[in-house]
Amino acid sequence: MDVYDFLYSRLQNQQISTRGSSPESVLKDLGAAQAQDYMAALWAVGLRCKSYTKSDVEAAVLGRKIARTWLMRGTLHFAAASDIKWMLKLFSPRLVHTAEQRDRHLGLTDETVKKTRSLFRSALQGGKQLTRSTMYEVMERGGVPASNNLGYHMLYRAAWDGLICFGPRLGAEPTFVLADEWLPEQSSLDHERALGEIVGRYFCSHGPATVKDFVWWSGLAVSDARLGIENAHRKIKEETFNGATYYVPAHPTGRTTEQRSVYLLPAYDEYLVGYADRSAILGVEDARKRIHDAKASVVHSNGVFLPTLVVDGTVAGVWKRANTKAGVTITLSPFRRLAAKQMAEVREQVGDYGRFFGTVATLST
Repeated sequence: MDVYDFLYSRLQNQQISTRGSSPESVLKDLGAAQAQDYMAALWAVGLRCKSYTKSDVEAAVLGRKIARTWLMRGTLHFAAASDIKWMLKLFSPRLVHTAEQRDRHLGLTDETVKKTRSLFRSALQGGKQLTRSTMYEVMERGGVPASNNLGYHMLYRAAWDGLICFGPRLGAEPTFVLADEWLPEQSSLDHERALGEIVGRYFCSHGPATVKDFVWWSGLAVSDARLGIENAHRKIKEETFNGATYYVPAHPTGRTTEQRSVYLLPAYDEYLVGYADRSAILGVEDARKRIHDAKASVVHSNGVFLPTLVVDGTVAGVWKRANTKAGVTITLSPFRRLAAKQMAEVREQVGDYGRFFGTVATLST
């Protein structure tokens, strides 16, 4: 396997060059997609689907097919709604341990945490959907301060405990709902089965990838990764690349790969953020150095992953959008001069982006 095959396998397995049938199926295959930037996350799911729009992805949220909550590494993700409970059971012990350390740093007692959970449960029960600001008001009225990031801490603490998750948006604001009322009933997986499931999904959708990549992505221990690999041995297999061991799908899907070689990926896309080692995606050494160049940065010093232009599997630039009266304008900042065919594909991607968001998208020249 050469670098070209390596990168195109990732593009195909991540359903960037192949496209899935629905938001739910894409997220089931991926395991989850990072989603702290809501609009970017919608595009991350939509670009992996055939003929889907922003409204279609949000309809999957309203239809309780997919949901958003704090999952891998305690970071916001979209996942299939039917997977969230067993995923939280797998991830939450490590997350809650981290949260308890944060509780002590913030001066929160166990009684305060329990009281806040009770306040949230009472306020949301009966199918209510409350915005973040309203959830903070619930805390304040109940005698629990929400200032100085305490409110935000208690929200993700309650989500890690499996009490709440995000509901549909109310205008531009997210809402919160009770997880037991919102998420569908699902079969419980024991620890070993859950590890086999998440490991299998990760390597089938992100492969070729290493154990180190999975540990970064999941936030789980190396021992968990090894046990998961044992339990997923029918789904994945080993391959060697540049002297390192990678895991790939044992049975490739055989989906047809489109001929396009250029993609406008959103901020925090799994294609970049889903790996500990991003050297192959960032390309040659000169391009890798640019990750820290203020004029051509892929990752800001504060950890923000920018929207990227990917050409033949490697990052070839960054891009940004700006709202205009006519729609949106996409401004491209390539790291190198693009060929005429590549620029034509960029324009196609800009058109797809506009169609997804139901607006006119133009490329700034």
